[in-house]
Amino acid sequence: MDPQTVNLVQTSFQKVIPIADLAMKIFYTKLFEIDPSLQNLFPTGEEQMGKQRNKLRDMLVVAVNSLSKPEVLIPALQNLGRRHVGYGVAAEHYNTVGQALIDTLAAGLGDDFTPEVKTAWGEVYGLIATTMIEAGNEVAA
Repeated sequence: MDPQTVNLVQTSFQKVIPIADLAMKIFYTKLFEIDPSLQNLFPTGEEQMGKQRNKLRDMLVVAVNSLSKPEVLIPALQNLGRRHVGYGVAAEHYNTVGQALIDTLAAGLGDDFTPEVKTAWGEVYGLIATTMIEAGNEVAA
């Protein structure tokens, strides 16, 4: 991944950190608006969803901070992809998650969500999704 992409994603993500709790709520709202059937894959109740939002936040922090360290990032994503198969996540769900992520970043960053930032996040999410899907496919095979 080129340094400019890494820089755009890491810099923009630093602007999301102060509103991380709100951003995670926006993400799941958007995810369930795009595909309401995905609610079946997640726990019910505010306390459980709060834990789920924290897990997503923490995973994003690790992923964004590890973009320049593929030896850390790739195995972490592979493990996550393998686990997600057990939760009922299918390859087609990753497109929906990607759209919800982009929509959330657009809402959270406002004018700072430039076309360049959107492209950079698209590239990063593409890597995340592809890595997780490939690892998940190994489990399902």
